[in-house]
Amino acid sequence: MGIDADRLVVVPLRDALAADPEVAGGKAAALAVAAAAGLPVLPGFVLVPAPRAPGRPAGEEPLRRAWRELATGQDSERPLVVRSSSRLEDTGTSAMAGRFASVLGVTGWEDFTAAVRTVLESERRAGPAAADTMAVLVQPMLRAAVGGVLFGADPVAGREDRLLVSAVRGGPHRLVSGQVRGTHYELSRLGRVLSAEPDGRGGELPLGRRQLGRLARLARRARRVFGGPQDIEFGFGADGRLWLLQSRPVTAMAARAPRGARLLGPGPVAETFPGVLQPLEEDLWLAPMAHGLALALDLGGGAPRRVLRTVPAVRTVGGRAVADLRLLGAVPARHPVLHALNPLPGTRRTHAAWRIGRLRAALPLLAVDLVADVDRELAALPPPGSVPTGQLVAALSWGRAVLSALHAQESLAGALLRPGGTTAAGEALAVLAAAQARGARVDAGLIARNPVLLALVPPSLAPPPGGTAAALPRRTGPTGTPRGVAALPVREGLRLRIRWVQEMQARVVRELAARHAGGDVARLAVLRWEELAAGAGGADPPPDAAARAPRPQSPPLPEAFRLADDGRVVPEPHGRRRPGAGQGAGGGYGTGTAWHGEGPRPGDAVLVVRALDPQLAAELPGLAGLVSETGSVLSHLAVLAREYRVPAAVGVADALERFPPGTRLGVDGATGQVAAEDEPRAERAP
Repeated sequence: MGIDADRLVVVPLRDALAADPEVAGGKAAALAVAAAAGLPVLPGFVLVPAPRAPGRPAGEEPLRRAWRELATGQDSERPLVVRSSSRLEDTGTSAMAGRFASVLGVTGWEDFTAAVRTVLESERRAGPAAADTMAVLVQPMLRAAVGGVLFGADPVAGREDRLLVSAVRGGPHRLVSGQVRGTHYELSRLGRVLSAEPDGRGGELPLGRRQLGRLARLARRARRVFGGPQDIEFGFGADGRLWLLQSRPVTAMAARAPRGARLLGPGPVAETFPGVLQPLEEDLWLAPMAHGLALALDLGGGAPRRVLRTVPAVRTVGGRAVADLRLLGAVPARHPVLHALNPLPGTRRTHAAWRIGRLRAALPLLAVDLVADVDRELAALPPPGSVPTGQLVAALSWGRAVLSALHAQESLAGALLRPGGTTAAGEALAVLAAAQARGARVDAGLIARNPVLLALVPPSLAPPPGGTAAALPRRTGPTGTPRGVAALPVREGLRLRIRWVQEMQARVVRELAARHAGGDVARLAVLRWEELAAGAGGADPPPDAAARAPRPQSPPLPEAFRLADDGRVVPEPHGRRRPGAGQGAGGGYGTGTAWHGEGPRPGDAVLVVRALDPQLAAELPGLAGLVSETGSVLSHLAVLAREYRVPAAVGVADALERFPPGTRLGVDGATGQVAAEDEPRAERAP
């Protein structure tokens, strides 16, 4: 018969033993619990390994009898569904959706035993972790007029006050397998239709309001029975009766930002700090920037002091520098009309007007004085190797203080002074082009002779390539200004001094590492500023200092986001939906290299596929993103992608043609936006 019936015990779904997931597996146990609670569950039985049901009869005859009773309905032969029910499936942390086999439309004894064998063998294909976990669930196959998936919460938006439904004509198997997207509904908890998005094939919607209301009631009942929102497969029979075909916990709920969470983004600071900052870099460079910007906002009346005292203008998230977008005016006010009617900003500006008028006139001279002070201090600092440790710490402290002043004046100069003239980066590129035309090497010597070139290099405590640090700017022209920068506008001159001070601090930290950390800069980079200063003064290092690891490199952050209470990033939809954009399936935001599943897999692969085949589940670990031309956010593979926190977008038109292998992609699992590096960003909404 192809299976060892003596090793299998028949347990009816109505039997209390079937409600034990350790005996019957997660899928069957959930249906047994649902049936006992009065939810609409089809009859059936579970085949469990004999050791899990001691004292129960095993063998071919009980199995034939159970099969015969279930397969013989009103007509002579009723097709059956033979499904996996592993102890690993449908748990609170992992659905294992689609990882094991199911066989539909089984008729006849030989086909039935072959289907049981197929399901049992799928346990072996799932790997050693699935060994000895499998039971087999057998039920009549519902001839569904409409089927689909009902989520008792919105896992993509992290909202438990919303229900999601995807429905298709016929049974739900085409939907959960990712073959089709189906019609997508969003409902309130009470079943009110908030949105309905057809599958693109036209025709009338498969579910009416009454059917959607019945689904909402089923979701509420299942939530009470199981103690939380459920992922439910359902079907409406030809007679209109609603059946619950499967129920499991909703896993991998997305984070949701609390009310009042600040709108953050890397935009204004990504150019200055493009990578991950270590703790000491954050304290040396980002903290002074935050202080200087707060000072500029206060002087300019851009924000009330009570906000500036509690809200940093810039900060780090996962080590990456981000700005408060609304505080810095990088995005428009949330309610522009109310903002215009609010008298407080105008009042603040009125009180600040006299300061601004004086600043606009005095700022150029103030900047010249500050620049001269910085140049003088940098020129007077001896090579770090010849300076006592205490003086090195004092240089770092001076650098933090002067960076705050430089950032404040640079910000005010950008806001108050008329732009014009060359930029530091433009001047640096001109110097670089001239040097390359002469055949000169781009090395530390070239930078020492032309310190404006530092404008092209982001700051870092890590030793430079080749191990030779650039000399600090010392060569001066007739006016005492370092050569190559005399003609820079006020704001650009301030920007360049910021970069020079950062470079001085980096050289000082490398010298301290050579003296106290065996030359390992990373050992100092994980310290905070206060810890470094105390250690240089003879204090013991923090008890956990040796165990601290450098912050790892992480993917770039979304353009705009908020933070959940647990610190997770919640992308903020901020653009108009581009034609061809898909639907966000969750998983956050990621960037990587397009890969179509063939040939070598890039280390930061974004898998681009035609359909969400559950067999692709083995590829999910380590993916930077998942993009599919078809499929539903409620399909098995989309569920698994959320569990692995892989940013996913479904329904992305022509994805395989638009994003050939090797294309650099950004995937937003919240909005469904997928953008190549050479594609324009989504246009901002007003």
